[in-house]
Amino acid sequence: MNLPVDQATLLQVLGLSLLLGLVMARFGNAERPLHRLLFGAFAGALLLRYAIWRTGETLPDPSHGFASVWAYVFYAFEMISILYTLAAIVVMVRRRDARPAADAGEARLRAAGRDVPAVDVFIATYNEDLAVLEKTIVAAKAIDYPHVNVWVLDDTRRDWLRDYCARLGVHYARRPDNSHAKAGNLNNGLKLSAQSTNAPYILVLDADFAPQKDILYRVLGLFAEPKVALVQTPQFYYNADPIQHNLGATDSWVDEQRVFFDVFQPSRDAWNSAFCVGTSFVIARAAITEAGGFPTGSVCEDIHTTYLLRKHGYLTRWLNERLSVGLSAEGLIEYINQRGRWCLGTMQVAWLKDGPLRGPGYGLMDRLHYVHGMLHWISKPFLLMMLVAPVLYWYFGIAAFYTTPGEFLFYGLPALIGFWFYGPWITDRRTLPVFTEVTQLVAAYAVTMTIAAACIRPFGRPFKVTAKGLDRSKVVVHWKLAGFFIALMLCLQVGAVNTVLTADMSAGTVFNLAWTLIALVLDLAAIMACVDLPRLKQEERFPFDEPARWRLGTRQASSRFIDISLSGAALERGASMPAPGTALEVHVPGVGWVPAEVARLSERRLCVRFRADEATRHRLIERIFCNAPHNIAVKAKPLRALGQFMRLAGLAVRPTR
Repeated sequence: MNLPVDQATLLQVLGLSLLLGLVMARFGNAERPLHRLLFGAFAGALLLRYAIWRTGETLPDPSHGFASVWAYVFYAFEMISILYTLAAIVVMVRRRDARPAADAGEARLRAAGRDVPAVDVFIATYNEDLAVLEKTIVAAKAIDYPHVNVWVLDDTRRDWLRDYCARLGVHYARRPDNSHAKAGNLNNGLKLSAQSTNAPYILVLDADFAPQKDILYRVLGLFAEPKVALVQTPQFYYNADPIQHNLGATDSWVDEQRVFFDVFQPSRDAWNSAFCVGTSFVIARAAITEAGGFPTGSVCEDIHTTYLLRKHGYLTRWLNERLSVGLSAEGLIEYINQRGRWCLGTMQVAWLKDGPLRGPGYGLMDRLHYVHGMLHWISKPFLLMMLVAPVLYWYFGIAAFYTTPGEFLFYGLPALIGFWFYGPWITDRRTLPVFTEVTQLVAAYAVTMTIAAACIRPFGRPFKVTAKGLDRSKVVVHWKLAGFFIALMLCLQVGAVNTVLTADMSAGTVFNLAWTLIALVLDLAAIMACVDLPRLKQEERFPFDEPARWRLGTRQASSRFIDISLSGAALERGASMPAPGTALEVHVPGVGWVPAEVARLSERRLCVRFRADEATRHRLIERIFCNAPHNIAVKAKPLRALGQFMRLAGLAVRPTR
């Protein structure tokens, strides 16, 4: 195997790496800065050791034509990924928890009674259906705070929405065109509200994000800190994203953004570098007005807003609490387009003359943190290159880097061991092998194309709104993207089998066989993710452990809720139940009696379909969405997630009879 050291030394290095990683993951506390420093130093040192070996021992002679070009390009993107990871380890050594300050701020505000600053709530909408908008508008009206003015900013100029807002008693604003997309819409709201309500603080919500009742009391106290102009809260979703849904892991795998929201943003906040994410944030009117309004130079006005405020000496703070719930991208294409837009927006800000790379007025840390954010996107092509690399080896004999299995075991495997332990530990089980890579991989193609296009023509592309609330009742195979992974998979299989049958088992062959095996697993998972499975539920259901009553004429019975949605609920089945199709009423705590119909009976459940009028439906929205319980996994359950993946993978590869 051409070991660089004797076998005993190799086993000692691997065993020590495994032991230290296991001990730190088992006994380390990610809430303690010293533990984060020690574990980060351990994982970072192993990764740096690998990078030094990779640089000094694995690169070919530059004169080997395309083979050399490929090897050096692969190496460059690999080093970008390593640099991004090392920088992330440094960033995550620090962590800021704004909740104690929010507690104190809430106490001050509640003690002040009605003597608190007013808030304008901006709901930015473009073409969303009433079924989506209704939850946000009703929940915004129900916010527990004395002075709230709700503004619906309609960039589709819909008369029915204007009339609906008038009926609900909320402000409605439109403009004659859609210039500058969402940023332009927000600026129009800023101008019109200044002429009317002119509240000193503005809560910005996307059309599909329902605020929780206490959002303003929790957030506004943080503005007592000097120079804070914006307080951002995380995005939480009440539906599974396409990766969770298509891989059958809604209850066992977290959505892709949880690491960013729950782990990375609190760390960036400790460095005064947390940034706006576009919805569920409160901004001081005076600060954004001084800055000239929401910036229009990028398709991502959120991150641009943060850096514009930084240029004027203001801070963005991160309050890591679940203070709103919204809709995740429901289909894979929308999911990919969303990531492509975020990538393009980040790249556009880099090109701006007043941006954090080129513009004056920014500190060194501002620029470094922005570069780190860019590296997140620039490293994405490396994922595709890792799948393509063994194909080039099998068919053209072109290697991505030149080594032996023994050398990789000595230098590369310890780095992988360190990071495999460190990642789930620092993120509190929000990363998981295969699932984490696939969430990045399915968008990597679009991101790679976006990066290439942004280098040539970064501006002039239209803003693409992420469609929500569409019909998802059918299986949809995204053949263009799936075809890419299917072709890679076939090429890997044919090339590997052909080489094994016709060539000697050299060190390079063994190394690339192992690489191919990993690539095949990722390919299969990516293909499965490219099949949008039906979403048959009319409304997402939430767990609801509350007492229940139902009545039919003079007959009443007690039960208990299992789950609930706007369209219906499941109750525990009792001894004597009405038949399917029977009309009855169900008492929902905090709502009252709701007209319903028995949808079906099972051994354990009585499932009812609500027949609520608008007023009752609005009370249901307040009860369900203004204090929404978790209905999507917030931490990974590795065994359950991998078991479900293996089951679906078995179905996917089973031959049709």
